[in-house]
Amino acid sequence: MEPGITNMTQPIRAVIADDHPLFRSAMKQALLNSLGGDILEADSLDSTLTLLARYHDVELVLLDLNMPGNQGLTGLTSLRNGYPGVQVLIVSAEENPDTIRRALDFGASGYLPKSAPLECIEQAVASVLDGEQWVPENLKAVLTQNSASAERDFADQLSQLTPHQFKVLKMVADGLLNKQIAWELQVQETTIKQHVSAILRKLNVINRTQAGVLFKQFMQQ
Repeated sequence: MEPGITNMTQPIRAVIADDHPLFRSAMKQALLNSLGGDILEADSLDSTLTLLARYHDVELVLLDLNMPGNQGLTGLTSLRNGYPGVQVLIVSAEENPDTIRRALDFGASGYLPKSAPLECIEQAVASVLDGEQWVPENLKAVLTQNSASAERDFADQLSQLTPHQFKVLKMVADGLLNKQIAWELQVQETTIKQHVSAILRKLNVINRTQAGVLFKQFMQQ
C-alpha cells in the first residue's frame, strides 16, 4: 500500500460514476476500506453532474468512459470544464494506449483499468488525491509517447471554454440550431449567438460547422 493511503486523516467525498451496480458496489467497498468518507454513486453522466452540483466538497470522481450520456471523452471534458477543482480518475475496461493517452491529454488525473487489483485502486486514488497523474506500471509507456499535435492543441482550446460554452458546443456538434439550443437551455437566442461567437474565437475556426466537426473528430471517437 502506498504511504499516501495511511497518511490521509481527513475523509473525502467521492463519486463512483458507472452504470454497472455490481461494479459500483465493489468499488465503493474498496474506497470505504481505504479512505472512509462519503462515497456517492451515479449511473449516468447527468446523475454525476447532479451530484457535483449538490455536493460542493466532492474531491474525486471515478468515471467510466462508457455509460449513459458519456460518449467518448465528452463526460471527462464536461467535468473538467464545469468542476476544475475535482480530480477525475478514469476507470474503464478499455486498455487501448491511444485511449489512455487521449484521456490524460484531456484532463484525466489518472487511468485505472477495471482489471486492476485492489492495491492498484488504493495506489491510484492516493496518487490522484496527492495531485499526481497515475497509470499502472505496465501502461506508463503511453505517457512517454507524443500525442498528436492537433489533438493536444484542441484539448488546450477546449480548456478555455466556460461550462456553458462547452454545453453549447456539444449541442452544435449534435446539429442543433441556435434557436433549438436556446429553447433547450431556456435562454435567449442572442445569448446562444454570443456563446457561439466566443466558441469560434477560442477554437480558432470560422463557422459552427467546423467547430462541430472538430468536436466529433476528437471527442466522440
